[in-house]
Amino acid sequence: MVVLQYGAVLHLNPVRSERWRRGYVRASPLRVLYGSVGDKRKGNTEKDAKKPKICTADELHYVDVSNSDWRLALWRYLPSSQAARRNHPLLLLSGIGTNAIGYDLSPESSFARYMSRQGFDTWILEVRGAGLSTPEVEFGEYHNDSTVTSVNGKRTDKFLEESQSKSQLLETVMRLSEKLSGFLNEEVQGPVGPQFLDFQGRLSTSLEDFQKQLDLIVKNNWDFDHYLEEDVPAVMEYIRSLSKPKDGKLLALGHSMGGILLYAMLSRYCFEGKDPGLASVTTLASSLDYRPSKSSLKLLLPLKEPLQTFNVPVIPLGAILAAVHPFASRPPYVLSWLNLLISAEGMMHPELLEKLIFNNFSNIPIKLLSQLTTVFQEGGLRDRNGTFLYKDHLGKSKVPVLALAGDQDLICPPEAVYETVKVIPEHLVSFKVFGEPRGPHYAHYDLVGGLLAAYQVYPRIIEFLTCHDTT
Repeated sequence: MVVLQYGAVLHLNPVRSERWRRGYVRASPLRVLYGSVGDKRKGNTEKDAKKPKICTADELHYVDVSNSDWRLALWRYLPSSQAARRNHPLLLLSGIGTNAIGYDLSPESSFARYMSRQGFDTWILEVRGAGLSTPEVEFGEYHNDSTVTSVNGKRTDKFLEESQSKSQLLETVMRLSEKLSGFLNEEVQGPVGPQFLDFQGRLSTSLEDFQKQLDLIVKNNWDFDHYLEEDVPAVMEYIRSLSKPKDGKLLALGHSMGGILLYAMLSRYCFEGKDPGLASVTTLASSLDYRPSKSSLKLLLPLKEPLQTFNVPVIPLGAILAAVHPFASRPPYVLSWLNLLISAEGMMHPELLEKLIFNNFSNIPIKLLSQLTTVFQEGGLRDRNGTFLYKDHLGKSKVPVLALAGDQDLICPPEAVYETVKVIPEHLVSFKVFGEPRGPHYAHYDLVGGLLAAYQVYPRIIEFLTCHDTT
């Protein structure tokens, strides 16, 4: 038994702590660190009564994006009145194809709740197409009385084109699902367990949900630069207007693509000679240049051209992961390697991992994926035109950066993280790899929601944020 700060107690099984692959670490009581989702704080507004059940934040806000139909969802966690007063609000950005749930998975596993308990006015952005962020126009209500069609009062000449695209996309996804089902059936030897018999049902349910989103998918095909140039600036301005930091700056933290967005923002603003409005940046498992690493994302590169050739606008990541999860989590573990892409063995409770897989992932636009694959090209990530290399100007930034990596991260290995870190001036950057040779180990999501993150990772982040929370 190890007594930790904040009065929490960490129990380590003496046998399993030597061999982390054999079991789970049991930590309790985390409510001391996070507080309860049901905690009521003064200052909650009527927004609470309107927010959907899936939103576990104290408040849910929406931000309109200029020159688009998008309303972006912002989950807000009010700072604890018992914590030290902070000078800057904290903005959290998620990874590709994910929503806010990853930062607030449960009362016992909530990065956002932890930060609010430490006194930070904490906001999670759901970029366009993720979670509760929606276009203002309701899709699917077409009145087809001519080739020029009205969509809730807005005219479009693309109704037939979009209908054909949706039909082709659904047909393509159905073919891929049939091939996947056939492949898995061939891989399974011996008696078929319940999870295999249930596979078609799960896949059908996922595809039904996917079909409901086709209007949104076909009409809105966005890329990384849309997030960078439109979504993030819009929510930063909104947060400033409500939190009112004296110097007008925010603290920002990004996981995976969220961290890439922050790096790209620093680079772009340096190039343009502008102040990014950030007091500090923390990145978790993020890089602008993956070339030195053996990232598993390289497996996606061969898919890029075929998907573009067949005009497939999105990859239904959420539907795929939900459908194949039984094969990764139950005997004979045909696809168990998929779980290791998310969390190292023993670092997440199975129920929380399942909740993450079924609730955190959504669709990935091909335009977005295509732009992000430039992290494997010479010079790293580029803009949509391929002419601006984001890493080229990052070294001019004057914003302090904390870059964290996981020792068993198969998606963004430490070598990839360091490839970006090394271009930042040494006096402005801190770099740390979490994980030990004999365990514990940290995979891609463990820095955010692993069982030991609250004891090993979060305190390091709090130390950094506190250091740069001056005005």
